[in-house]
Amino acid sequence: MAGVEDNYGSESFEMITDEEVAEVQAALEKGDLTEAASTLKKSLESLENAQLDIAITGESGSGKSTFVNAIRGMEDEVDGAAKTGVVETTMLATPYQYHNHSNVTIWDLPGIGTPMFKADTYLETVNFSRYDFFILIASERFKENHIQLALEIQRMGKKFYFVRSKVDSDLYASQKRRKTTYNEERILKEIRDNCIDCLKEGGIASPKVFLLSCCELGLYDFQLMQDTLERELPSHKRHAFLLSLPNISVAVLQKKKEALKQQIWKLATISSAVAVIPIPGLSVVCDVTILIKAMRGYLRDFGLDEESLRRLAARVEKPEEELRAVIKSPLVVKEITREIVYKLMSKAAGASLMVVEYALSTIPIFGSVAAGGLSFATTYYMLQGFLKEIAEDAERVLTKALESTV
Repeated sequence: MAGVEDNYGSESFEMITDEEVAEVQAALEKGDLTEAASTLKKSLESLENAQLDIAITGESGSGKSTFVNAIRGMEDEVDGAAKTGVVETTMLATPYQYHNHSNVTIWDLPGIGTPMFKADTYLETVNFSRYDFFILIASERFKENHIQLALEIQRMGKKFYFVRSKVDSDLYASQKRRKTTYNEERILKEIRDNCIDCLKEGGIASPKVFLLSCCELGLYDFQLMQDTLERELPSHKRHAFLLSLPNISVAVLQKKKEALKQQIWKLATISSAVAVIPIPGLSVVCDVTILIKAMRGYLRDFGLDEESLRRLAARVEKPEEELRAVIKSPLVVKEITREIVYKLMSKAAGASLMVVEYALSTIPIFGSVAAGGLSFATTYYMLQGFLKEIAEDAERVLTKALESTV
């Protein structure tokens, strides 16, 4: 069984949290697999329905609307993008949702550099309590307006982060002026240190500053910012944030894969719970329903659904067919229907038996799942395989999208 363990072993099952194990174990000890499945179903629904509201603010011209578009993987000129310009274009708090993740909303707030701005009334005006955290953007050094607002946010008990935008423009200008002494790493350190010193002088104890270019979101500190937000958000909101991120790097794709992999055992257990109910055909119907929903979700989360591929092709100015050409999974170019899933289930039966043997002999909490073992194994095996295929395809598409035409 070494091969089975290599592909379906402890890496996945170790992602079960202690709290979830305790709840499921308690239900199984009472012989109630349905209760165990219900606990897991609630856990999944909590992740799927988690609402995340992110507030973006800064002075006029700092690039906050461009950042709103970039973090959503959109160009400034497409339908649904935040309006951008050289003057303040945002007069009211304006919500922008991800086209595939409507539970995550980016709020473009009015600029803070206007004569009417007052930190103590601004937060009330934009409905402060609505947001999970704030991102304060500056295209130059952080000014008194930023500091006043940050202190007010801090006083009211919310998280905030500083983004120094347009770093690519600073580097370009420096390279022009310092042709022989130009050093990108040193210049980035100078910008970061200057921002931190300025904020500390204003009374911000431990400012978190991220250097970004909204034109090239994957450069500089974007990965650091992403890691920080993931670490500091509650788990259910962290999941929503991660899956909504645009696929701008292999690191983002890998994190999405690991986050989704953690949920597969829950879906498989729900499937096995239905299998023990003595109604002919009910288990198969449930398995198919679970598989269709999960597989369609994977396509969406990795940007391989039709709309996402179309948007990506337009953004990188490449034919959509060129991106599709590197996709190997046949399911990406088809609609995932019940008929297709039924066929895949029949092909997966043999391998599923190996998975259930491994799971039931190695994972104590699944000892009572024997009656629904095949249903558990089929769902688990198919989702593991499909997730792996889709993650690899997403990486190939990303590589092709970033490939230079020169």
